Amino acid sequence: MILQVLLEFHWSQLLQPQFYIEHGGLWLLLFVVFAETGLFAGFFLPGDSLLFVAGIYSTNLANEFIPTGNEYLDLLQLVMLISLAGILGNITGYAFGRKVGPVMYQWKDNLLFKQRYLQQAHEFYEQHGGGAIIIARFIPIVRTFAPIVAGIVDMDRKKFSFFNIVGCLAWVTSMLVAGHFLQKWILSQFGFDLKEHLEIIVLGIVLITTAPVIWKLMSGPKAKA
Repeated sequence: MILQVLLEFHWSQLLQPQFYIEHGGLWLLLFVVFAETGLFAGFFLPGDSLLFVAGIYSTNLANEFIPTGNEYLDLLQLVMLISLAGILGNITGYAFGRKVGPVMYQWKDNLLFKQRYLQQAHEFYEQHGGGAIIIARFIPIVRTFAPIVAGIVDMDRKKFSFFNIVGCLAWVTSMLVAGHFLQKWILSQFGFDLKEHLEIIVLGIVLITTAPVIWKLMSGPKAKA
């Protein structure tokens, strides 16, 4: 099984949330959420779309942990497990920022790290304060670097912990619930199974979640000639 996956693997699959669910299930999903928010190299991972698709497959994923036979209990345990992974990820990023964060401003751009990502996260944090930890959860790339920047600027640990927990619960719950109940409603009303059209769903989520970042970059102050 593993050999077959490796032989058929293509790097573009790392951007497809269904790849993680189909080949790794719940435990790979938890690692991806942790990595995207706790390891700066995880900024490219599909956080929002992965959680939305996880909501569609909530029963299957929950059965890997504790089968309940109840959709609400399935969602609840997924929210708790995934939120824990995200919270621990942010704590890791925060600790990393406090330890070696200032040195990161001396790093050169490479395949996994770009100075502009760090600068964007810093500006976002400065603009929104502690609430940036919550808002950043819903913005790709920024959510990877926000906890690191919080560590760099030595944000109060208790304050960070509060915003970290609130933000993660809000992010995970909204994405899972949206995926689960939208799939259920569309299937019952129109007989349209989102599982058969995940590419379109994922593309839509990517466009929606990256729109604020794209708008920020395009509407930012132009450099003077």
